[in-house]
Amino acid sequence: MIRTPLRPLARILQARVRGENPDAIERENLRLRHEAMRDAGRRRAEGRLLLTAVTFLAVFLVIGARMGLLAASSPAVPQSVLAEGVQGGRADILDRNGRVLATNLATNALYAEMRYMVDPVRAARELGRIFPDIDAERLERQLSDPNRSFLWVRAHLSPEQEQQVHEIGEPGLLFGQRHMRLYPNGRLAAHVLGGAAFGEQGVRAAEIIGTAGIEHYFDTRLRDPERLEEPLRLSLDLPAQAVVQDVLAAGMRTLNAKGATAVMMDVHTGEVMAMVSLPDFDPNSRPAPPTQGEPADSPLFNRAVQGYYELGSVMKTLTVAQALDSGEVQPETVIDIRGPLRWGRFSIRDFRNYGNELSVTRIMVKSSNIGTARLAQRMGAERQRAFLEKLGMLAPSGVELAEAVRAHPQFSDNWSELATMTISYGHGLSTSPVQLAAAYSSLVNGGTRITPTLLRQSGPQRGEQVISQLTSDQVRVMLRAVVEEGTASFARVPGYAVGGKTGTADKPDPRGGYYEDRVIATFASVFPSNDPRFVLIVTMDEPVETTGSEPRRTAGWTAVPVGAEIIRRVAPLMGMSPLSATEIETAMQNSLSAVR
Repeated sequence: MIRTPLRPLARILQARVRGENPDAIERENLRLRHEAMRDAGRRRAEGRLLLTAVTFLAVFLVIGARMGLLAASSPAVPQSVLAEGVQGGRADILDRNGRVLATNLATNALYAEMRYMVDPVRAARELGRIFPDIDAERLERQLSDPNRSFLWVRAHLSPEQEQQVHEIGEPGLLFGQRHMRLYPNGRLAAHVLGGAAFGEQGVRAAEIIGTAGIEHYFDTRLRDPERLEEPLRLSLDLPAQAVVQDVLAAGMRTLNAKGATAVMMDVHTGEVMAMVSLPDFDPNSRPAPPTQGEPADSPLFNRAVQGYYELGSVMKTLTVAQALDSGEVQPETVIDIRGPLRWGRFSIRDFRNYGNELSVTRIMVKSSNIGTARLAQRMGAERQRAFLEKLGMLAPSGVELAEAVRAHPQFSDNWSELATMTISYGHGLSTSPVQLAAAYSSLVNGGTRITPTLLRQSGPQRGEQVISQLTSDQVRVMLRAVVEEGTASFARVPGYAVGGKTGTADKPDPRGGYYEDRVIATFASVFPSNDPRFVLIVTMDEPVETTGSEPRRTAGWTAVPVGAEIIRRVAPLMGMSPLSATEIETAMQNSLSAVR
């Protein structure tokens, strides 16, 4: 920068020649310099003011836009209570035909931020009026606590409750968005679905975590963000489930049973079409697990998969099927049934005196313990155990329920000859109704091993061949004979060919031995028996029929009528048209011809 001198020599000399005052030149130059400096300073100030104005304008535009977006959206969420990374989504659960079993419902949670509270005493009193289960005095202490900054008040609200909270007018009471799990059918399929609860919670969302049943077993899959729009489709048929539940509940009340369970299974796919356990619960308000007493007494206990029982004479079908498949006997082979059959200090007796001998078919029809034990002796312990293992009776069922994973069949490690005989007619081996359904499916579907599943399948299972087609045909003809001539006569359903086997097992006493007047009654049925499609297992805990002069507890009087009523109602739902008596007889004659 070149500065102009305040007293330039040339001008000073000229001023002296003209007689002027040289100091005036310096003052003029000084004035001009100050003016130039002032002009430069002004320009700098104006530039800074312009930059500041533009900056403020931009900031106000951003703030205004943000305020507009907030005004058009939900209220702002306090940053102090946000939970980062909380995933609140969960896929729906449907039945086999797309009916909703479990879904999500948008709702709000209620929480309090103490820094915004104006009148915590009034707020606590009003909340106690809206939510009678809240302890208003305790809530007042919490809202007034100077050391507390945040409080969850309610996990979810109904629209009516939300409006009532709004009307309190307390700025410290705030709402947080979330979804809750909803089971629109209430108790229906409660033990299958299990239930869900909130996991990690934030204001914007809360995790929904499966706590039992299908919800727990497939928890990772249902919470997968990439599969939230892909519902989980089960094998259950909702109308069939409703029928089974209604009839079973009515039967349980009529027969004064302590509990009951029923499983209906497709014999070719292993799909569980219906699974009911009573007593039950509403998964929308799942009760807490029991902390004392017997787990089986809790409504949370799933008798279909957790209940391992000595199921009695329904096991005779497995024994007869093995004996037939071995080739050592035929349906008409005569077996010595004179009794009692003694083994050391133990005796095996029949319910009635059936004479000295019975054919294998009549052993099934009459349900002879001695005859079945004789067949088991021919098979031997090792072959019997191997056969039961092939049917899946000695391992967990594999059905997709969290409770089933931890449930194991119960039997003695010492598989003696005595155990072989007692297991043959249903004592000494405790197994679950769902495993019995899978075993019966394997026996009547042509002999293919079936694994039970709660997921809808695209076609039949291709399992191991456990018995031959011929043996399978012989077994289903025998099961039909049990209904027509034997202990399951109450299972005759007009229009449908039903086959089945009864089982009445004395109930074990926890103190040792067995109760004299308490039984587990089971009816294992197949329909239609000429061309099996479904197996139905009905098991009742301590039933008693009291219409006669003496109480009757056997399965023929208890579980069989309940099973028959289920079949009568559910068969049409499964697309099975009733047949005339002549048509049923013709179908069974064709089956007999095929067996021969």
